[in-house]
Amino acid sequence: MEELLAEGKRFIDFLKKWMLPTAMAGGVSLSLALHFVPFLKPLENSVDSFSAEIQPALICIMLFLQFIKVSPSDLSFHRWHAILLGIQAFLFAAMALFAVMTKGSEASILFESAMICFICPTAAAAGVITMRLGGDMAQTITYVILDNLMAALLIPCVIPFVNPVEGFNFFGSFLRILARVFSILILPSILAWGIRYFWKRLHAFLMRYVGWAFYVWGIALFFSLTLATKALIISGISYAIFIALGLISLVCCLIQFVLGRRLGGKYYDHAVAITAGQSLGQKNSGFIVWLGFNFLTPVSSAAGGLYSIWQNIVNQYQLYQAAKRKAKTTV
Repeated sequence: MEELLAEGKRFIDFLKKWMLPTAMAGGVSLSLALHFVPFLKPLENSVDSFSAEIQPALICIMLFLQFIKVSPSDLSFHRWHAILLGIQAFLFAAMALFAVMTKGSEASILFESAMICFICPTAAAAGVITMRLGGDMAQTITYVILDNLMAALLIPCVIPFVNPVEGFNFFGSFLRILARVFSILILPSILAWGIRYFWKRLHAFLMRYVGWAFYVWGIALFFSLTLATKALIISGISYAIFIALGLISLVCCLIQFVLGRRLGGKYYDHAVAITAGQSLGQKNSGFIVWLGFNFLTPVSSAAGGLYSIWQNIVNQYQLYQAAKRKAKTTV
């Protein structure tokens, strides 16, 4: 029995350390296998459908566990929130302008990709990683809410100029985006805070399992990478455009992580630097794919899959560095 417990502890320690690369490698490998291995090919559509359906549910569970821990009174607006929102809006508008100016060329696709990488809302998982890195989860969740609402307002205003579509309706597009935000972001908070105030015993019970959000995130990441890889496979882009999209998404990723960290560290402390970096840099890459397919050139949606890979490499590096610092302090 003791041996089983020891093995279980070693497995959990392994997951804590290698959850991210394991989920990434597994998601990419599964998608490639389903698409290119003949006897697995018949399962591809079923797995894709399951991945698309289960991912929002996993994100809701992950957010629910985060909101269980965070009280509404913990969500406060800070100056750095406004600064980062302003940076996102400016970069989005600038890339949209360049996309309009180069319309009809391959450069326009690259600017469209950069545009949606910048306006894409913060990922729900940002709070999980922020907490593990030593940042403030409540401030991250505040930014997640504000960022999603800003995206819902700005995207319908700008998209018609970049990709004019006959019959495009601002109000209809706004509602489509807001419905996506509401179902994934607002419902878990209502449920969690309802339990906090009206069902104290259940809230106390659930508080024991808040840490499970990290493992739920790992499972969600696995399915996210499966979908992101499929988006890249079926995009039909040339190798040159693929490399260009890879570079564009990498630059967008690094700019946002570095800007967030630098601004947070300059005006506040190390914890805010971590929080601001994750808030600006960690994106809901599935939203990029969805936005590209529904409102822009489908090829630009491939940037979502590539951004997902880059941001998770950055996250793995940060988690590795945090673990090294923790190990040094405990010696």
